[in-house]
Amino acid sequence: MASKSKSTHNEPGDEAAESTESESALETARRQLYHAASHLDLDSSIVERLKHPKKVHEVTVPIERDDGTVEVFTGYRAQHDSVRGPFKGGLRFHPAVSRDECVGLGMWMTWKCAVMDLPFGGAKGGIAVNPKELSSAEKERLTRRFAQEIRDVIGPNQDIPAPDMGTDPQTMAWLMDAYSMQEGETTPGVVTGKPPVVGGSEGREEAPGRSVAIVTQLVCEYYDRDLKETTVAVQGYGSVGANAARLLDDWGATIVAISDVNGAMYEPEGIDTSSVPSHDEEPEAVTKYADTVISNDKLLTLDVDVLIPAALGNVITKENAKTITADFVVEGANGPITSTGDSILVERDIAVIPDILANAGGVTVSYFEWLQDINRRKWSLERVNDELETEMEAAWDAVRSEFEQRDVTWREAAYIVALSRIAEAHETRGLWP
Repeated sequence: MASKSKSTHNEPGDEAAESTESESALETARRQLYHAASHLDLDSSIVERLKHPKKVHEVTVPIERDDGTVEVFTGYRAQHDSVRGPFKGGLRFHPAVSRDECVGLGMWMTWKCAVMDLPFGGAKGGIAVNPKELSSAEKERLTRRFAQEIRDVIGPNQDIPAPDMGTDPQTMAWLMDAYSMQEGETTPGVVTGKPPVVGGSEGREEAPGRSVAIVTQLVCEYYDRDLKETTVAVQGYGSVGANAARLLDDWGATIVAISDVNGAMYEPEGIDTSSVPSHDEEPEAVTKYADTVISNDKLLTLDVDVLIPAALGNVITKENAKTITADFVVEGANGPITSTGDSILVERDIAVIPDILANAGGVTVSYFEWLQDINRRKWSLERVNDELETEMEAAWDAVRSEFEQRDVTWREAAYIVALSRIAEAHETRGLWP
């Protein structure tokens, strides 16, 4: 069997979570917390504490546009839990950024850091803005002003932002510079995901895709599948999807489909992934290089061994989950499967390896970057990749152990590992009066 039966535990106050397709990030994070807690003998007060963020900071961010007008945006930084270390999580520039979204995503970061056994807690933040409508100069002014507004609540030992949707290494360089100027000293450890020339780590941008490839390889080994006889479809050919596809291609897997927003390249005999530019190398170029083009929806239903949704969230739903034919789904994107879609895959005995494990290479190499910054000692790319592989294998072993010992899915096993570590830290530290 590819997976095990799913718990039927119902969460208090969240009865509709399993049936809704419009579940928010916060609702999903709380539902996952309840699911994991139902398998553990935990003090209910710890679960109650983890339902809520420690703090949520909301700020106004005024900037002068290039035409001389002033526009005011709203920014957030949600800090969920820091029992295991400083808050850690991305900053996104996107029109849909909201308080609850940041809280939910911050909770996910708490679980992700814990499943990887990193000494961080979870946070998330951003600005409700469409970055495509900003010039580079406007984006820089917005970033620097936002850095000033949240300066008192971030820091290398307090809260460490990183890139996310709509932000990139340059954004982090601006934020680090703005923070450092106010502090009166260069403080590279205040953010991760920076360009290497200003304290960033080699291998950081490639890390989420590398971890997806590593986990895919481990899944094949676990189920006695020869990677060289494994077919893979990858939805999304950005940083995560392209790096995962190219590594798996190098390791002998047959990549039969890759895609971008315009559609998917399909080649049953295998794609030479190195010959197709990623989104970063040439945006929206996949179909230009394709002999056969299919839709992104069709890619999801291809008869392959492994499906890697590495583009957007909520692409596998109750509408299409019954048509998925892959044996294994490895989540490259954050939240690519809805609650109902996930339930259907479980019922159909399709193993799903969750995002908090599969794409955790990003936050893991962010941890390596933070270590390099605070110790003022640079690591080679070879060391970064070796250390990442070691950490991914250790996390996999911990999740695999729970999967084998309990009647749970891979997703539940990952959350059990995470919650066990967080709860133990809370119990050990106690509650300040």
